[in-house]
Amino acid sequence: MNILVTGATGFLGGSLARSLAADGHAVTGLGRSEQAGAELERGGIRFARAELADREAILAAVADGAFDLVYHCGAHSASWGDTAIFEAANIRGTANIADGCLRADVPRLVHVSTPSVYFGARDRTGVRESDPLPARQSGTYARTKLAAECEILRAAEAGLGTIMLRPRALYGPGDTSILPRIVEANGRTGVPLIGGGRALLDLTYIDDAVRALKLCASAPPEALGRVFNISGGAPVPFAEAARLLFDKLDRPLRARKLPFAAARAAALAMESAARLGLTRGEPMLTAPLVGMLGRSQTLNIDAAREVLGYRPRIRLEDGLERFARWWYAREEERRDE
Repeated sequence: MNILVTGATGFLGGSLARSLAADGHAVTGLGRSEQAGAELERGGIRFARAELADREAILAAVADGAFDLVYHCGAHSASWGDTAIFEAANIRGTANIADGCLRADVPRLVHVSTPSVYFGARDRTGVRESDPLPARQSGTYARTKLAAECEILRAAEAGLGTIMLRPRALYGPGDTSILPRIVEANGRTGVPLIGGGRALLDLTYIDDAVRALKLCASAPPEALGRVFNISGGAPVPFAEAARLLFDKLDRPLRARKLPFAAARAAALAMESAARLGLTRGEPMLTAPLVGMLGRSQTLNIDAAREVLGYRPRIRLEDGLERFARWWYAREEERRDE
């Protein structure tokens, strides 16, 4: 197949593009980073540099490829930041991809959304795709990703074959977000165990997420127009996951127990400081992150099992072992530079 992968310079999109190329498909990876794009090209993947919000560039990129399938993995993914950046990449960018597929008669578009649209500041477990969404989204990322889903639904109503996935908390070799952030926190101030770390965490190993995406290519017609939850299928308390992570890294876990209310107040203060320019970059603790670590948030994946044939294969212990090996190999490379 001739396949376009957006967000191919990111964690999920890059992993998917490399896996598809290894399967023998002709893959074009779309992204922003020239350096990451060069690495893709060394692996036999054609690289197209474009901003998702650049409508003309996106329409041209989709039209020029005669693609059999498009995977839209690209997004601005963060727990805090400039609203305009989120809206440009996640809402307008998704609309551009969907319109490009409609204009070019692409048979199928697989869109990566997020289960963040389900969750807020309370426990919610075993959530199904048909369950009601909260009246208010937990942050700008969730709000703009939900709006992006509306763009996909609009394209589906116009005749585009679409499938949406909501994969939960991706981790593994190449992760630049969840586990590295926990490792950094451990080295700086300690890992916050909000509410004692009892909240259930639903993690998804990167290879399982890639497998779910690849299953969408051959999914039956009944999958079209639908959304599917994806996870590792084995929720664990956050404290247990943290202990296991640092056991694999052979480092002591520096835990800091925080009441939920105190953690949320600290997160709001950090967000305010960042908004006022008193600190740089994304705050170490944000309100959506407090919700993720301090409230049980798990998914029901029965629909993906039944319709897509999805089965998570990587146990958390094995996935963290692979992450630890990658982490130390990366640190050795940096020391050698």
